[in-house]
Amino acid sequence: MAQGSVQVTHTSTSRWRRRTGDYATLSAALQAAGDGDVLTVAPGTYRENLVIERAVTLRGPERGEAGSVRIAPPDGVALTVRAAAVVRDLQIEGQDAAAPALLIEECTAELSDLRVVTRSAAGVEVRSGARPTLRRCTVDNPAGLGIGIGGGAGGLFEECEVVAAGQSGVSVHGGAHPRLERCRVHHASGAGLSLTGEGSAVEAVGCEVYEIRGAGVQVAARASGHLSECRVHRTSSDGVTLDTDAVLTLADCEIHDIPENAVDLRSRSVLTLTRSAVRRFGRNGLSVWDPGTRVDANGCEIGESTGDYPAVWVSDGASAVLDSCRVHDVPDALFVLDRGSRADVLDSDLTQVRNTAVSVSDGGTVQLDDCRIREAATGAWFRDHGSGGTLAGCTIDGAGTGVIVTKGADPAVERCTVTDPVEAGFYVSAEGRGTFTGCRVTGSHGYGFHVIDGCRTVLRRCRTERCARGGYEFAAEGPVVEDCTSDRSAAPVGPPAGPAPAADPAARAAGLLGGIPQQQPAGPSPWPAAPGGSDGSGGPDGSGGAGGAPRPAKEVLGELDALVGLESVKKEVRALIDMIEVGRRRREAGLKAASVRRHLVFTGSPGTGKTTVARLYGEILHSLGVLERGHLVEVSRVDLVGEHIGSTALRTQEAFDRARGGVLFIDEAYALSPEDSGRDFGREAIDTLVKLMEDHRDEVVVIVAGYTAEMKRFLEVNPGVASRFSRTITFGDYAPEELLRIVGQQAEEHEYQLAEGTAEALLEYFTELPKGPSFGNGRTARQTFEAMVERHAGRVAQLDDPDTDDLTLLHPEDLPALARD
Repeated sequence: MAQGSVQVTHTSTSRWRRRTGDYATLSAALQAAGDGDVLTVAPGTYRENLVIERAVTLRGPERGEAGSVRIAPPDGVALTVRAAAVVRDLQIEGQDAAAPALLIEECTAELSDLRVVTRSAAGVEVRSGARPTLRRCTVDNPAGLGIGIGGGAGGLFEECEVVAAGQSGVSVHGGAHPRLERCRVHHASGAGLSLTGEGSAVEAVGCEVYEIRGAGVQVAARASGHLSECRVHRTSSDGVTLDTDAVLTLADCEIHDIPENAVDLRSRSVLTLTRSAVRRFGRNGLSVWDPGTRVDANGCEIGESTGDYPAVWVSDGASAVLDSCRVHDVPDALFVLDRGSRADVLDSDLTQVRNTAVSVSDGGTVQLDDCRIREAATGAWFRDHGSGGTLAGCTIDGAGTGVIVTKGADPAVERCTVTDPVEAGFYVSAEGRGTFTGCRVTGSHGYGFHVIDGCRTVLRRCRTERCARGGYEFAAEGPVVEDCTSDRSAAPVGPPAGPAPAADPAARAAGLLGGIPQQQPAGPSPWPAAPGGSDGSGGPDGSGGAGGAPRPAKEVLGELDALVGLESVKKEVRALIDMIEVGRRRREAGLKAASVRRHLVFTGSPGTGKTTVARLYGEILHSLGVLERGHLVEVSRVDLVGEHIGSTALRTQEAFDRARGGVLFIDEAYALSPEDSGRDFGREAIDTLVKLMEDHRDEVVVIVAGYTAEMKRFLEVNPGVASRFSRTITFGDYAPEELLRIVGQQAEEHEYQLAEGTAEALLEYFTELPKGPSFGNGRTARQTFEAMVERHAGRVAQLDDPDTDDLTLLHPEDLPALARD
């Protein structure tokens, strides 16, 4: 029953024959209308199931408010369009869980300014070869699909918006092939954009997908897509996923603020990525798996990782090509694992890498041509037998070690230059091989070329200059050296006649593979601190240095007390330390002491100081004589889990051995037990860890850390895990006042001051700052200070004669703009 009326303007080729009629119901009006007639609907609610089968125009009133005409039947499809009709300015409502609210089939209808507010199986369903045009339509369907397009349908969707969906926002299947222009999909509980099935394809231009409780874009089962100038951000799962022969092209796109993988490809999928940016991802920026899977990236940026995983991960026989790309601000830049896996990197920059820029293991292969690696702990590491490839014409500047070759790996390195390494330009050990031709090392704080263990390395026409400990160091016979020179030797360089004296044990650490040299530079380290607060002296594997004379426990506790906030954490740690100290004193007095399990669980958001507290905890236990060294070894899933049976146990054992006498800190430990663990070896790492903790209970303290909910699931995976940990310490998010204190400390440390009003502006800034998945607590405070310093520099650089106040005072206008995405 209608609350309004429907006016039908009947038209034909003769103007004088036009007439109008008024109808009480829409159904009656549609039955009376013919092709070309115009149906104008008065405001009201029409509880009818409408079917349009003629080329009519159905519209709301000319000056009616949005939503003034409601098509809202109690069940079934609210509106079905099967003709080349024009429909506009209506609100469509459906309540049938088994039917769509708006169904379009077998037609080329034009629909505009429709609002679909429903709790149906689908807000809009397009099928049976339909080719409609939808403009400025909105779909709100928290119970089902937003827009479903199937059955060979297509059409144009322009400036449409899915504001809520209980399943996928837009689903393209069954050979459908629509075009989306300037559309927005958000607050969907499935994928934002889902493409599946052979022949299914989508072309999207200028679209945005965000706030998705799942993957942003999902392409599977031989579907394909082409997205240009699109944005995918703020998902709860991966940003873009491809599976089972999927094909996708992304051009001029942005994928950012993703807690999992920004882009994940599997099962022979192919991705072409052009002039696109992948930023702020929690796991891999590009994750590429399985034989036949391939990614080609050209002119792209991948960076600003918020997690501890490699930016580009290539494994299980997959391949990747990076041409003219930039990878920056990441834990590791490129990992290539497994026989058949390959990465080709051309004319690209890998910068500000906390650990290893290029890692090749388990038989993987890389080809780097004319690339630039800067500010990395290790430039390139060829780890084991069968791993290799070629580095040609590359430069490595400001690394801890330029190139490491170990365990039988055999790369070819040609015309490469390593500048200002802290440890060595090229380091070969543990039966590593490698051929180095026309390479150069300049300004090393250690050796230029350091080859130990009698490795059969070949050096041809290489040169070293200004290397502090020497241009070449060969611990034993083995290397083949031809036409190599050094600025400290007028004669060609060759291996020594006999074995060289063993290096000073104090200059070595127990590294992942043993015996990796740890030269101590005369000045401060020029490369970023290693994870866990290490100053980089712990070796290319990221482990902490050997513990010397311990600092007094009171001094370390004082450093703990000086940390901003964390009052409950400090209380928990002090209580635990008191128990350990009193137990020690009781034993010294000949009394029984309660057994105290020292292993801990740290829960909380990123940037709350978990790694710092773990380091201080190890130092305190060292000072109390509980731990032999007290050093911190920080690892994550990538360090423990292999890709083949048996390799995980070996990696876990190696990590545990490096931590002997200190603390093994496992960040994001819940990643060892993913919910979808069908082909995962994380359980093997957990089982191995539990046994090692039992067998060596007094040698290593294990701390597992991660988000609170995820860590609860992790502890439930293995019955023996929870019993190994004495207590859980929760690290709360920093309050705005505490973030302000951190900025103040940073300013004081770097000789800046906060001008009048700046503290108040900072407090307001931190109060309004979104606390989403990418919020980094203390890291966010430090990044805010760095942004202020950068904006201050841009402002002061314009002054002709700045005074001391100009150079030191940070003003409210130096604050960065709030990023609300």
